[in-house]
Amino acid sequence: MTEPRHDLAHLGHVELLTAKPDESLRFFVDVMGMTESGRDRDSVYLRGWDDYEFHTLKLTASHTSGVGHVAFRTWSPEALDRRIHELEAMGAGLGWVDGDLGHGRAYRARNADGHVFELYYDTRWYEPPPELRPALKNQAQRYPARGCNVRRIDHLNLLVVDVAETRHFLERGMGMRTTEMIVLDSGVEAGAWVTCTNKTYDIAFTKDHTGTPGRFHHVTYAVDSREDILRAADIFLEHGVHIETGPHKHAVQQTFFLYVYEPGGNRVEIACAGARLMLAPDWKPIIWTQAERAKGQAWGLKTVESFHTHGTPPVA
Repeated sequence: MTEPRHDLAHLGHVELLTAKPDESLRFFVDVMGMTESGRDRDSVYLRGWDDYEFHTLKLTASHTSGVGHVAFRTWSPEALDRRIHELEAMGAGLGWVDGDLGHGRAYRARNADGHVFELYYDTRWYEPPPELRPALKNQAQRYPARGCNVRRIDHLNLLVVDVAETRHFLERGMGMRTTEMIVLDSGVEAGAWVTCTNKTYDIAFTKDHTGTPGRFHHVTYAVDSREDILRAADIFLEHGVHIETGPHKHAVQQTFFLYVYEPGGNRVEIACAGARLMLAPDWKPIIWTQAERAKGQAWGLKTVESFHTHGTPPVA
């Protein structure tokens, strides 16, 4: 067996598209508690208060909602070269782009579903202005004490036509490993969770019930505790933000969750992942059956219908 190469360091950022850029920006800054770190043309760059990079969310004005691209930072320039070699061997490579405000040149690839992935190494560390400098030098930025006060980007979830294909793309092309899966009675894979770190997952993807390729399910920002999520629910209530489901606990991956929609229509999750870490080098993926998933979430909450049907961009 070939020893796996752990070439990706972590999820870097997600680009969200919105047809309501001003409203979406107010949501992420005033309600989520994120900080704006820069602007370039039709895009605004945002971050959680303890994200070390310049940005983890790129919010881009568009005619519709959805995901522009997903980016991962590699461990080294050599690791980036290895990933490029593998992606090109798979026929998935798109080539180099100049990169965003927050990082240097990046290599782009695309899976069969049409989602665009970006890999880069050279990055820009966030340097807070004097009024945002923290008291502790090992913290990226002063605690904002605004809105939900999200700390860092955690993961994202994509909607795909073929779960098995996307899993193969991320395992081979990106060097990630699968931690949990949903397999239906028919043998069809309905969802998978993969990681490039010691977190239980950095990206998840589930089957799009509309059969439409390239759509987006949600992006997730982490807070420190379940109490923070309960407080976030009250904050969303006060701001008139529709809560889709939660607070509650997932069965898959045991994430404590709360889901809402930002004004552009994209789903956003606030989560506390708890203490589960992927420390075992020989971890075998947990397989969830159709009957087990039909039971709903960990404490019996049934999965709301919109969780299966709502994605961006919207389809009829």
